[in-house]
Amino acid sequence: MPFPAPLLVLGLILLLIIVFIALRSFRFIGAAEVGLVNKRAGRRLTGDQAIAFNGEAGYQAELLMPGLRFKLWPVFSVTKHPWVRVSPGEIGVVISQLGAALPIGAKSAEYKAVFANFTDLPTFLAEGGQKGVQRPVLPPGSLLPLHPLAFLVLTASRVYGVPTSSGGRQQVPTSDTFGLSPDELRVTFVQPQAGQDVVAVVTTLEGYAPDGGDIASRLGGFSDITELEASGAADAEKIEAILSSKNGLHNNYQDYQAFLDHGGRIGLQHDPLLYGSYLLNPFLVSVELVPMLVVRQGEVAVVKAYVGLPTVDTSGEEFKFGSIVRPGHRGIWNEPLRTGKYAINPRLYAAELVPTSILTLNWANETSSAHNLDAALSPIDGKSREGFVFGIDLQVQIHVPDSRAPKVISMVGTMQNLVNEVLQSAVGNYFRNALQELPAVQFIETRDVVQTRAQEYITGYLMKYDVETRGVYVQDVIFPPELVAVLTEREIANQERVTFEEQQRAQAVRVDLERVRGTADMQKDLAKANVNVDIQKAGAAARSAAAEGEATFVRLTGQAEADKRRAIGLAQAKAAEALGLAKATGYEAQVKALGQSATAAVAVAAAVGDGQIKIVPDVLVGGGDTGGAITGLAATLINALRTWTPAQAAPAVEPLALVPATGLPPAENPEVPPTKG
Repeated sequence: MPFPAPLLVLGLILLLIIVFIALRSFRFIGAAEVGLVNKRAGRRLTGDQAIAFNGEAGYQAELLMPGLRFKLWPVFSVTKHPWVRVSPGEIGVVISQLGAALPIGAKSAEYKAVFANFTDLPTFLAEGGQKGVQRPVLPPGSLLPLHPLAFLVLTASRVYGVPTSSGGRQQVPTSDTFGLSPDELRVTFVQPQAGQDVVAVVTTLEGYAPDGGDIASRLGGFSDITELEASGAADAEKIEAILSSKNGLHNNYQDYQAFLDHGGRIGLQHDPLLYGSYLLNPFLVSVELVPMLVVRQGEVAVVKAYVGLPTVDTSGEEFKFGSIVRPGHRGIWNEPLRTGKYAINPRLYAAELVPTSILTLNWANETSSAHNLDAALSPIDGKSREGFVFGIDLQVQIHVPDSRAPKVISMVGTMQNLVNEVLQSAVGNYFRNALQELPAVQFIETRDVVQTRAQEYITGYLMKYDVETRGVYVQDVIFPPELVAVLTEREIANQERVTFEEQQRAQAVRVDLERVRGTADMQKDLAKANVNVDIQKAGAAARSAAAEGEATFVRLTGQAEADKRRAIGLAQAKAAEALGLAKATGYEAQVKALGQSATAAVAVAAAVGDGQIKIVPDVLVGGGDTGGAITGLAATLINALRTWTPAQAAPAVEPLALVPATGLPPAENPEVPPTKG
């Protein structure tokens, strides 16, 4: 039986409605999507509960997973939402819109291990999950089906989830909506910046305040330093403990819950982050890249500690320039840091680099290439006694011993202060005073003396600051133009005088050259003459040798002849002496017998006969009368008789001559004078 037309139309309409409802009730959820179910009918939610867990009207806690899903329309509506995807280089900050309220003053929700990655909403709420910022962040590469109404996830590229107002209206969020920039939602990289080593100074934004009014938090405080001091540990060991990091206790602030559990406090943190990449919650952790402390060879770092144990001065009562403390206390450490790289927080430990090699400072228009400490130094302007203005380029070399560096910094503050406040005034004033006491020319002529005295003065002055002086050098003196003109004229005159002297010496050299040239020209004749001279010298030497031999022969022969004659003479003298004595005896007897006159006549006659008395002259001149000649002879004879004496009758006996030991007679012996006969 055919259906009536109205019923047929009604059936078609019902069929179309059923098909339409069926089509609207089936939803295909994509592979990276979830379906958020909203129930339009049912019991009302109680309190501030925003999601239904027990079939109440409103957004349902259970999500539709990927695939073809059925939810009866219009009782249920389904909206599709993407899975939370955290791209590489980004982090996901989770904000819960469900759970218990945060405690007063808390900025983030407590995290428990059962929360895992927040995909299990019932467990999160059952275990006491709290509303607000969750302390862990989702790492890069995460792909999670989080409930879009229960959790918001902030990434650098987009925001996942549906923020709700008190009326449950959906909004379109961005990262700026939560006060964050996209860069803050990226992985934190600590790496060299422009070739410079850096560390990350950490500031935490949640936790209890530091104990004792400290400006920074260090896990466990400085109790470990106290224990090291009690055990008598060396300063180097305490420095090592202070510089060591406790970041491993909370995975470098990435596990913020562990940070708080180990006593972490809000504010500036003692331990910085080293090189690496970190997943830091920007709501809880802030980082700042600062230069790493690099102590190079030839310098030390004097540490000024603003945190640590109370100040206990170790410098002694005689030191009046601040406190020098042991490492771990507040103040200037008595032990500087040597060569190395140190991950030290510059907000808590100010390090002053002190060169321990010889430091050269230039009072000139150019600065040293090794440092910039003398950038403010310029040539010294001084005025001489006459009013001439000089510019002096000076170089001073100083040395700071590494063991004295802490005291030097305690006295002057910084090395720049040492140069600008101490050296500049001392050196400049000394040279101005020294130049003012001297005439300009004397300063120029005695520059080395001024330099030596300046070094002595600066050495004594810097010793008050425990700084050694290694040299003071006057590099250049800029003379005033008027003095330069006078000195130039004087120098020209001196140079002319030197030129004339050189010309004079040149002429003298020329004369010597001519003489040498003439000598060279006569060299042949000179050689021949020299040979002749040598021949003559050789002949003279031969003759001299011959003459010496002949003289030796004659001397020996003469000595022998003299010895012979001396022997003969001695014999003759003995004979004559004996003869004389005999004659004398005879004369005495004759005188006694004949008388003196008769004896004289006999002696004269004998003498005439012997020829001793010459009665006849050699030349007889006379006339013709012979009797005259005879008469002359008679007269001669009578005269002889008249003058005769007895002593003449006896012959004189020559005494014996003394013969020296040499055997030579007195006439030939120079040692004995001759005796007259």
